[in-house]
Amino acid sequence: MNFINFKRVLFLLLLCIACLPLFAVAQEHIGRVVGVSDGDTITILDDRKQQIKVRLAEIDTPESAQPYGSRAKQELSRLVYGKTISVKVQDTDRYGRKVGRVYTDDIDVNAEMVRLGAAWVYREYASDQNLYALERQAKQNRAGLWNLPEAQQIPPWEWRKARQ
Repeated sequence: MNFINFKRVLFLLLLCIACLPLFAVAQEHIGRVVGVSDGDTITILDDRKQQIKVRLAEIDTPESAQPYGSRAKQELSRLVYGKTISVKVQDTDRYGRKVGRVYTDDIDVNAEMVRLGAAWVYREYASDQNLYALERQAKQNRAGLWNLPEAQQIPPWEWRKARQ
């Protein structure tokens, strides 16, 4: 192989390696929801009978011990438990969970959780501006957790930080 062909092959190889993260992020999983851990984490069983843990992207719900924590879990269960869903994967978190947008019955579950007042927009990770509008509307309507006394409306990331 001459030097010019070697450079071409090397360039193509490096280009493929550089593009790998794009292919990894563009995943979609379809499965039946077999578990709801909390208001923003579910487990699905795919067609190969593999369990996949999924964290809903761009939102954060109250922790179990927080006011509205168990209610957020109930809302997510009502929306997805036992149903077939699709997950548009955006990332994998440090716990190995797939992080993504969840859809069922033509419903964007992540957005629906915010609309119901069962979740905050996770400011550190959110890029969907529509979620902020839904949160403002839920707050204005005093939906879900926004109907709690103001002192109990503590975003989960602040609540976790105060407990460390």
